[in-house]
Amino acid sequence: MTKYGSFPGARPRRLRTTPAMRRMVAEYRLHPADLILPAFVREGIAEPVPLAAMPGVVQHTRDTLRKAAVEAVEAGVAGIMLFGVPDDANKDAAGTAGTDPDGILQLAIRDVRAEVGDDLVIMSDLCLDEYTDHGHCGVLDAAGRVDNDATLDRYAEMAQVQADAGVHVVGPSGMMDGQVGVVRDALDQTGHEDVSILAYTAKYSSAFFGPFREAVGSSLEGDRKTYQQDPANLRESLRELALDLEEGADMVMVKPALPYLDVLAKIADAVDVPVAAYQVSGEYAMVEAAAEKGWIDRDKAILETLTGIKRAGADMILTYWATEVARRLRD
Repeated sequence: MTKYGSFPGARPRRLRTTPAMRRMVAEYRLHPADLILPAFVREGIAEPVPLAAMPGVVQHTRDTLRKAAVEAVEAGVAGIMLFGVPDDANKDAAGTAGTDPDGILQLAIRDVRAEVGDDLVIMSDLCLDEYTDHGHCGVLDAAGRVDNDATLDRYAEMAQVQADAGVHVVGPSGMMDGQVGVVRDALDQTGHEDVSILAYTAKYSSAFFGPFREAVGSSLEGDRKTYQQDPANLRESLRELALDLEEGADMVMVKPALPYLDVLAKIADAVDVPVAAYQVSGEYAMVEAAAEKGWIDRDKAILETLTGIKRAGADMILTYWATEVARRLRD
């Protein structure tokens, strides 16, 4: 007897006594194959360009991108998501650099495919925002609004040129209504039935995208609230999910990750296709900035955030720490 009653019969602490015990009973485990590396490749640069808001992340040259892809393979990372950054002089209202077979993203896809073949799942961002002079994810109508259906035609062209370049997976990210179905039809009709679609199903209009806009040299003025989702809404994501699956999505994504773990969990419970989550630039920047100040333990915080995303239901996580974390997990 204790002073206040019986000793406890149930002692959950017994399963926390040693590192080996905690490893043995862990309910969720990160693995290098869970991770996808987002990478930026910029047209016309001779050296990588560091990103001020994302310490440790760069805009790659074509050569350094090849090296990054090889390093990802060696670390056991599953995939790489490529974003093209064209020269400002090549941006226009229709984002034609995004459908130019010799545009920077298509060249990068070819480079990485030639370097690593099928050892890394090569994914590509399928969106116009990097290539338009107005910075929106689609073409604009006469009133300056994003024209959904005219944009779908452009996405169909993008899907074809990216597939021709050798991509394994396209990631339509513009949040246009009907985008998955149009992309699927475009791929199937051009002999690319084996190219998969990772649908950006729940992409929220988020403050956490801020550093990403530096990374892609965004020309955006204003916001994307008329097509990206309202952070207040959850049921809307489930509606988007049903539509994407009906249109042929092979995989679905929630973006950002940490502010939307409830959405991720709901979607993961609802589907039988793989679910991805994107740990976006602002999530990365917060941890790096706090660690630089000495306010948190960087390495522990990184693993804790990724484990939380995995626990919420993600099968795959896009994270700028992918190669670093994969090495740590293997070691």
